[in-house]
Amino acid sequence: MKKKNNILQYVIIFLVVYLTLNFFLKPGQEEASSSGADFDVIAKKEYSMDELISVQIQNNTETDAIIKTECPKEPLTVYSKQKGEWTQIESTKETDCADAVDTTIKPHEKAEVTYQGWNHALFGETGTYKIALEIQSTEIDPAGTEIQMKSYESNEFEIKPQGWFGWLWSAGFYQPIYNALIFITSIIPGNDLGLAIIILTLIIRTLLLIPSHRSIKSQRKIQELQPKLNHIKEKYKDNQEMIAKETMLLWKEHKVNPLSSCLPLFIQLPFLIAIFYVIKGGLNPDNVHLLYDSLKSFSLNSINTNFLGLLELKNVNMFVLPLIVGGLQFFQMKLAMMRQSSKKEVKAKGKEKQKGTEMEMANNMMIYIMPVMIAVFTASVPSGVGLYWAVSTSYGIAQQVIVNKQVKSETSSVRVINK
Repeated sequence: MKKKNNILQYVIIFLVVYLTLNFFLKPGQEEASSSGADFDVIAKKEYSMDELISVQIQNNTETDAIIKTECPKEPLTVYSKQKGEWTQIESTKETDCADAVDTTIKPHEKAEVTYQGWNHALFGETGTYKIALEIQSTEIDPAGTEIQMKSYESNEFEIKPQGWFGWLWSAGFYQPIYNALIFITSIIPGNDLGLAIIILTLIIRTLLLIPSHRSIKSQRKIQELQPKLNHIKEKYKDNQEMIAKETMLLWKEHKVNPLSSCLPLFIQLPFLIAIFYVIKGGLNPDNVHLLYDSLKSFSLNSINTNFLGLLELKNVNMFVLPLIVGGLQFFQMKLAMMRQSSKKEVKAKGKEKQKGTEMEMANNMMIYIMPVMIAVFTASVPSGVGLYWAVSTSYGIAQQVIVNKQVKSETSSVRVINK
């Protein structure tokens, strides 16, 4: 049962990571309701400071609509309400526009337009805003054909100050990690982002070394205590109160806390999310306001995001990296669930072959399913996040090997004493 609980912990952690990232990655838009116009421009009613602004455009016509890119200028037209009047505001993106493409919207479909690269420059102050889509329209009248511009405005929306949670997240996790990564990148020859991610990952895992080591050790001890836990359940199979009492005494005797194995995994979650956002959108000059004063002179455009000439860290890698990360996760789980059996236990296994087979089937199933789930997740995020996860898992594998040896030695000593 405890093995199943340990597997369940991994599943819960994965789901929390996946759902949290998707929640932050795709903030909800206002539901589109057709206004009867050719196009609807929909924004959320409220955004917090430094939240990425985006709008959805609904094409209600029967033909394709093409929104021409104006990079390095911002997409669409942005207005800010100042002293009760609407004033157009503009910004020029500092990064190159090599990847900028026109947006094509099929009939009765939607497209999302984001302000990545212009966000802080345009929406860096609290207040009321709106965004307008301007499209050329061809009108035919008796006097001839006339081309004119038609404007379709979004709903008004508010930029509000960060709440306490947003401030805590930004000041406590995102900004320090962002600055740490930029600092490491700035001192590495060639400003190699991949190498900086590896160094930062090793630093983070080393800072979490003590709690994570205790967690892995506690989890490992529970694996080694499994035969005794099974014996307790068999001995008191009709008395749940005695099972709980004897189990708690066994954990206390061996100084095991089953809940401690969850803590470091949850501690790593904010770091993972922060790394995700740093790689996803933190490397453009629009975010220079988040840098500490000593780093503001460093040009974010000089960062090399191509690791070893093989992996573009800002893009998604669909195959190779997910396979590597999934393979590392599989190996780590194998190590975590490996347990040395004494001769006595091997004989006992023969008597409970059916029960053991069922438990092994459940455990083996999750050993294979979990890495696949993580591989799929890695294939949906920027490669820099996958690189972080791969290095972090490799660090965890090294820890697991050391802990396995320590627990094996301690368990062997206990057996000798008990004899």
